[in-house]
Amino acid sequence: MTDVSRILFLAHTGQVSGAEKVLLDLIEHAQRGGHDVVVACPTGRLAESLPAGVQHIRIEQLGLGGERGLARVFAAAQLLRRWVAAGRALRSVAREDGTSTVVNSLFALPVARLAGPRTGASWLVHDTMTSTKQRAVVAMSRPAIRVAVAVSEATATPLRAAKVPVVVSHNGVRWPVEDFSGGAHEPPVVGMLALLTPWKGHRILLDAVSELPDVRVELAGGSFPGDAEYVDELKTRAEQPDLAGRVTFLGHFDPESALRRWDVFVSASTSPEAGPLSVLEAMSHGLPVIGTDHGGTSEFLSDGAGVLVTPGDAAELADAIRAVLSDARLRRSLGDRARERVRSDHDLAVTLPQLLKALTG
Repeated sequence: MTDVSRILFLAHTGQVSGAEKVLLDLIEHAQRGGHDVVVACPTGRLAESLPAGVQHIRIEQLGLGGERGLARVFAAAQLLRRWVAAGRALRSVAREDGTSTVVNSLFALPVARLAGPRTGASWLVHDTMTSTKQRAVVAMSRPAIRVAVAVSEATATPLRAAKVPVVVSHNGVRWPVEDFSGGAHEPPVVGMLALLTPWKGHRILLDAVSELPDVRVELAGGSFPGDAEYVDELKTRAEQPDLAGRVTFLGHFDPESALRRWDVFVSASTSPEAGPLSVLEAMSHGLPVIGTDHGGTSEFLSDGAGVLVTPGDAAELADAIRAVLSDARLRRSLGDRARERVRSDHDLAVTLPQLLKALTG
């Protein structure tokens, strides 16, 4: 695509997690490059974080929660209505000459098809397609996808199988940054930086640390209202005798401040993540990272840049935490290789221009 003067970014949520952090970086970079920027998203932290000069078009929340039975049928009908309403609201903007439409999330894709941008939309893929629900949304939206830009090879693979045109452009984080590695805390602290939602695997981490009596756990991250029951379950688990007094829920917390507090960083997701920024952030600061062996995490931590464990296996995770905490030389090696991986492959100053070019070029 050439002669792009305006970029319309489309997001399904008003919350801010890893995908929206990438979006905010892209918006700032696009502005610095002289583009007019329009962002369509629900109200919330994302809209409040938009830089000055960005036009915000309010749309309703897109996506399904954890509803079941008839409630889920009703929610699906409401989602269809919201897709149609958002498509209508964005049609005039998306179809103007010189406008490039960039979709930042799977559940916003149908809006792009309904809005009908003249040259199609590019899709920044933050989710690895594994479920029937995801495949159905992609199939529905396929005619509108000009290109899918995947942030890892693991995420690109199922899209290629679905005949979606795809390129890979990796996520990045700020570099250089301070090395936080060094002597372990007493007692040692294992940390996790992720929304409190079931597939992130917090329960697996708690079960693992229950086998490590001298280790503390800190969980940094907020939660969506629909996950209140899961959060209560985690807090109840943390109060059991084998964990009592050793688990802290930090809530929303500055990532850098959280990482300074920890000796080991864990990513315990039970479903494959495309390219988790929290893992890259921990790696950039030299923390030893233990992550589940699937999705983009496998690529980030390969060749000694971290420790990979089987998804959902609390016993294996406990063994990995024990091994890393007991070996200062191993921690140093993991941290050094992780920082080198970020320096060579995930420097935001390099990856961000590449990503925007892939989405609009």
